[in-house]
Amino acid sequence: MEWKTDWGLRARMGFTMFLLFALYLVFAVVITTFFSGSAQLFLGLMVVFMGAQFLFSDKLALYSMGAREVSEDEYPQLHATIGRLAQQADLPKPKVAVADSRVPNAFATGRSQSNSAVCVTTGIMDTLSDEELEGVIAHELAHVKNRDVMVMTIASFLSTIAFLIVRWGWLFAGGNREGGNQAPVFVAIIASLVVWILSFLLIRALSRYREFAADRGGAAITGKPSALASALLKISGKMDSVPNDDLREQSEMNAFFIIPIKAGTIGRLFSTHPSTEKRVDRLRELEREMETQ
Repeated sequence: MEWKTDWGLRARMGFTMFLLFALYLVFAVVITTFFSGSAQLFLGLMVVFMGAQFLFSDKLALYSMGAREVSEDEYPQLHATIGRLAQQADLPKPKVAVADSRVPNAFATGRSQSNSAVCVTTGIMDTLSDEELEGVIAHELAHVKNRDVMVMTIASFLSTIAFLIVRWGWLFAGGNREGGNQAPVFVAIIASLVVWILSFLLIRALSRYREFAADRGGAAITGKPSALASALLKISGKMDSVPNDDLREQSEMNAFFIIPIKAGTIGRLFSTHPSTEKRVDRLRELEREMETQ
């Protein structure tokens, strides 16, 4: 199956980044207007934070999962599989990482195709067959090839800043905390809440489409849509038996996982991923198309 550039995904990425950039500007204007004395400090911190997140996104993601890079001596088969699939996808071999977790999942991270990492959990290696694991790894490599990780890292930055202000807004009061005018603090918190909600919805809309695109891309790399479909069903079924404590610890990485951790009805409603059933249906349809060619 030939790899095809997904222009629909690129158009959505471009439009989402444009809207997020506009949101950045409005957010910065509101904050600096009400905190004119601290405007330069605030903007400087935003630039530093964004730069650090962009440059060290792979290390931060691995650290948050308790994952570590592994050598070929430790996991020779995993290295061989990722290296072979990366070659088939016409990508440089990414760093290989493993997270010691019972949650069966995988994700890709990194700021570019030449600076990326693919991480799998011990849980997913114990759950899937070799062919199914290849399907999952190919899906993650498709994210790298589509530059999804870079775009999602940048997109999530604004949401992170807004969330921090909503949570710790009182810190921005400065000298106004005690007996001073509290209006700027409330304005900042309300503006941050609006920005957080809007950025979340934009990221969610982009994220759902990119998962379909990565499923198709992964199937193009392996030529076996059915293997990825089988893996998705296995992972989804296995997730129900994982202890809740383990799920809660890793839920912040949902946007990057191959299947997100469910957190009740609200969590499913605002999921960053389409349903497993829809993804499997599309993969099975793709399998039928390949059989008739």
